Amino acid sequence: MSGVRTMSCQHEAGIPSAPFGVLRLPRNIVAGAGQRFAAAEMAASLGESVLICTDARLAGSHDLAELVSSLESRGLTVHVFGDTEAELPLLGIHRCVDWITEVAQKQVSSVIGFGGGSCIDMAKVVSVLLTHGGQPRDYYGEFAVPGPTVPVIALPTTAGTGSEATAIAVVSDSELGMKMGISSPHLIPFAAICDPELTYTCPPALTAATGADALVHLVESFTAITRERTSSLASERVFVGKNALCDSIALGGIQLVGRSLLTAYRDPSNTEARANMMMAALYGGVVLSNAGTAAAHAIQYPVGALTHTPHGVGVGVLLPYVLRYNFQAIQPALAQVAEALGCDISGLDARAAAIAGVEAVDRLIAGIDLPETIKELGVESGDLAQIAQLSLNSKRLIDNNPVSLDLNAITEIVQAAYAGDRSIR
Repeated sequence: MSGVRTMSCQHEAGIPSAPFGVLRLPRNIVAGAGQRFAAAEMAASLGESVLICTDARLAGSHDLAELVSSLESRGLTVHVFGDTEAELPLLGIHRCVDWITEVAQKQVSSVIGFGGGSCIDMAKVVSVLLTHGGQPRDYYGEFAVPGPTVPVIALPTTAGTGSEATAIAVVSDSELGMKMGISSPHLIPFAAICDPELTYTCPPALTAATGADALVHLVESFTAITRERTSSLASERVFVGKNALCDSIALGGIQLVGRSLLTAYRDPSNTEARANMMMAALYGGVVLSNAGTAAAHAIQYPVGALTHTPHGVGVGVLLPYVLRYNFQAIQPALAQVAEALGCDISGLDARAAAIAGVEAVDRLIAGIDLPETIKELGVESGDLAQIAQLSLNSKRLIDNNPVSLDLNAITEIVQAAYAGDRSIR
């Protein structure tokens, strides 16, 4: 047990409540049905040669064929790398760079990420290596990318990761046994094109995993640490913590998830729900890229590496336990989450309103049939100590949690998530 928890909420820290905000965004954001074809005009404005990073399933799809045709109609030379792997292992990144170097001598004017988060993150990391050389490991952490890269155009085909709007790429490092992040404003795509039509064929399990990911991005960013508002904060950290600009976007995204996730999961043909979830995922990417996520993401990295379960499923399983651990520090924010998810909290005291927020999150996650514990993901009791220790490697996430976290604190969360202990203290 970690003993007394250090609260980092705004008033206890003596931080002024005057509005403060940070937003780093793609230069172009286009959202709506049929908007994927805007990619051709944007790519043509950047040069004559395009690399598309996608996966084996999408490489043979009608949607990709249409995209390639629209690009070629603008006179662009198109190279398609169709072997992006889930969770983005380093070996696959090297294969892509070696291949495009051989076929195009690195002379590409833009890189399109077409697919889920791994495909878009592949485009980001490849753009870094084509511009600056080296290995992905050279850029782990924050602000290690030295300058602008080949422009990236992100075309997500799932509604969850938000990678189309983020300053982050996550890779799987087999030597370290976990995922690692590259975080830099230079990774923010030149353009994010969010076309919900590309998600219409997503099966329910994928809709659930990506939808949970979007929810966790929104809630963790909205409940992140509130830092002292120094003039250097935005240049010192990629994740600046909870702030006014991100808060309004996060609440809007939470409302969209509350209205639409269960419908998109249960009725995949509902185009309104699909469009709302695509927008919610975009909002989640914006806020995670600026305010930042926290403990649920830090713990999922080693859990995912151990169990080979989808990222969205892992963070979705962990979020209820992280919210309970952080509960005393984030009660006002949890009450706002409750309202955004459609709860009537009128007449409730502060604690009861916050509990309503936690329970509303629980219901959403249960409604998309995610497991209740990390034990159900394949974690064994003997794994818990290693998971807790490896979670500390994600310093940017640990530092962003509203309650200070050490090894004992993370161990407490992990043990609760294993045992299914959802008590609120």
